[in-house]
Amino acid sequence: MKNNLYVDIHVLQNVPPSCINRDDTGSPKTAKYGGAVRARVSSQAWKHEMRTMFREMLCEEEVGVRTKKISQMIANVMREIDDSIESEKANTLALNALGNAGIKTDKEGLSSVLMFFSAAQAKALARLAIQQSKDKKEYQNALKAAPSMDMALFGRMVAADPSLNFDAAAQVAHAISTHAVHNEYDYFTAVDDLIRGEESGAGHLGTVEFNSATLYRYATVNVIELQKNLGTQTEEAVKCFAEAFIKTMPTGKQNTFANRTLPDFVYIALRTDQPVNLAGAFEKPVSGTNGYLEESEKKFREYADTIYHKFACEPEKVWEFGEMNISQILEEVKSAVREKLSGSRGE
Repeated sequence: MKNNLYVDIHVLQNVPPSCINRDDTGSPKTAKYGGAVRARVSSQAWKHEMRTMFREMLCEEEVGVRTKKISQMIANVMREIDDSIESEKANTLALNALGNAGIKTDKEGLSSVLMFFSAAQAKALARLAIQQSKDKKEYQNALKAAPSMDMALFGRMVAADPSLNFDAAAQVAHAISTHAVHNEYDYFTAVDDLIRGEESGAGHLGTVEFNSATLYRYATVNVIELQKNLGTQTEEAVKCFAEAFIKTMPTGKQNTFANRTLPDFVYIALRTDQPVNLAGAFEKPVSGTNGYLEESEKKFREYADTIYHKFACEPEKVWEFGEMNISQILEEVKSAVREKLSGSRGE
């Protein structure tokens, strides 16, 4: 096997009137691409929903926690390990432990930035705190070992101490519409149920901005990088990542628009050269009055063929929704990754 192994996930998804990801003014996010304004959903919004889904898919030990309440978290774990430790003492020991680990906290025990911890890392720190260890290297090692599955996928950055960083093995692109969009406004009113007769009328009125789009979504997993941190869990992590990326959707204004949809087109490629984002298929916006999906899929396939013949290699294997259902595809992707990794280990 070559030293590179990537799983690329391409999705086309119709989203009806919605405002699933807003900017600071409350408007749906957009981006200009190919000279046209496109609907856009940030990668951060989608990754947040993926991490939320991980909590449903995986056991507690496999999912990390991102928080500023680090001392409280460590103190709680300490008391789970040894319920004879009083709450006040646990808090003190937790603050001492974080100080030894080089993590600064304020007088309320909050860190200055959000910290990403795995359950195993929290337990390791808690045990060192109970032992009242003063060895800073032990604390550092505890924070460098046993990352959670989502930490290995999405990474961890600690600006104050880069040695605690985990490089993200997965990347998620901002989703963009395959066509130009124009944001629209919904004028709405709400009636006060207790006003009657001459006083009847709207108790509240306002507007909400929205758009609708056929989105192109892309994500990729560096399988070899992921294996460095997860070992034998790697193929399961790839499957979970792919499933979460395919099935989730950011929840902005969900109650207003009920816009939850599932993908209309899924194309997963196993590559041994480099990841390839195929957004260039839509640099020239799809146009028409009879829907965008069919033409978007056509342009995607044509562009993929061009890229494969002129620049990148053909994928080692491709799975498409329609030929198989999503569950079958995910299992086949998992098996293919396992087989590739087994070959690299000489098993």
